[in-house]
Amino acid sequence: MSRRWTIFAITSSLFFLSQFYRTSNAVIAPQLIGDLGLDTEGLGLISAAFFYGFAITQIPISLLLDKVGPRHIMTALSLLGIAGAFVFAGADSLSVGLIGRVLMGVGMACNLMGSLKLINEWFGPLVFATLSGILVSIGTLGNMIATTPLVVLVEHVGWRQSFQLIAGVNLILTLIFFAGVRDRPRAGTPGHQDQESSLSLHQAFGNLRVLLNDKDYWIISCATFVRYGVFAAFQALWAGPFLMEVRGYTAVVAGNLIFLVNLGMLLGGPFWGTLSDRLFKTRKWAIWFGLVSLAAIMLALVFLPPDTGPEAMAVFCFGFGLFSAAGLLMYPHIKELMPAGMAGAAMTGINFFTMMGSAVFLQGLGNLMQALYPEASRGPEAFHAAFMLSVACMLGVAGLYLLTKDKMVGPEIP
Repeated sequence: MSRRWTIFAITSSLFFLSQFYRTSNAVIAPQLIGDLGLDTEGLGLISAAFFYGFAITQIPISLLLDKVGPRHIMTALSLLGIAGAFVFAGADSLSVGLIGRVLMGVGMACNLMGSLKLINEWFGPLVFATLSGILVSIGTLGNMIATTPLVVLVEHVGWRQSFQLIAGVNLILTLIFFAGVRDRPRAGTPGHQDQESSLSLHQAFGNLRVLLNDKDYWIISCATFVRYGVFAAFQALWAGPFLMEVRGYTAVVAGNLIFLVNLGMLLGGPFWGTLSDRLFKTRKWAIWFGLVSLAAIMLALVFLPPDTGPEAMAVFCFGFGLFSAAGLLMYPHIKELMPAGMAGAAMTGINFFTMMGSAVFLQGLGNLMQALYPEASRGPEAFHAAFMLSVACMLGVAGLYLLTKDKMVGPEIP
């Protein structure tokens, strides 16, 4: 295996663990409620803590990733996240659990952006969207492992020991990463791209000013805020109550349908990346089509007949994940619109809004349903209101996306 593919494998593994930590609370919720004395509000807070820690950390990462390089930043933050996993595993109260989850969020905050930066350095621009799609699909496997496989592990050794075991694996991978990964190829080797090896802090702040003054950055940021916010709210929390309490499916059927959402996202990453790189030669219009299609699926969920069978619902759930995956192209889109030395800042900048969108929509849709229908906050009307708001937001950012520029990559670097 060549050096660059080894680097891709290691960084993908770290991102896999990041996704695992992000969604693991769903299946250990009963244990957390019992062991930490949580109520529903506390459970929601401790689940959101990861996302807030992750999002806020994007700000310094956007300044430092191009200057320091992904190897040192990913290593340092991963060690912090591993410490957070051990703190979380030993928590005996909400406050200690919150500290652990925030540290995990901060620690995992560079595993996507750093990996994308390394892909850009080692593979060149022509295959960037394809490989970034594959990377996110590998991360989606982490979401899947945090479901039934984690339940089985917890049943055998307990949730605390499970997190200690995962943190130990994470530590081994982090040490391998630090020992084996370099920020870019040496001059004269395949994949090398001539550029400055480091940016001064003054240049980093200058890059940030350029980014904040760019119209396309703000449009893409709004779009990723809404797209991933809606997806995460449905996939990570509200799909279960909707399918079981509104549609009347059993827990097993609902679990299978949510699995199809993840499967659609898993396959959608390389699907949209390959289409964008090889066939359509566009980022903008593939993203726009995904946003509109996602809005159409959510609108259909509002008006589906009450007796709709799980087979038909399976098509919508798979499509929900598949068309949401088109939004992953926003990372190569912003990268290509910015100067070459700003790749890390540009992608990390929009990733801040991606993660904040998940936190805001997770809490916001629940607050909306509770406010509008306090006596039936998980009833059909409450979900329909939440979905209609999501449709309106999706169509709004799809309209804004028409104003972005489209710029494809040049020839592949050998």
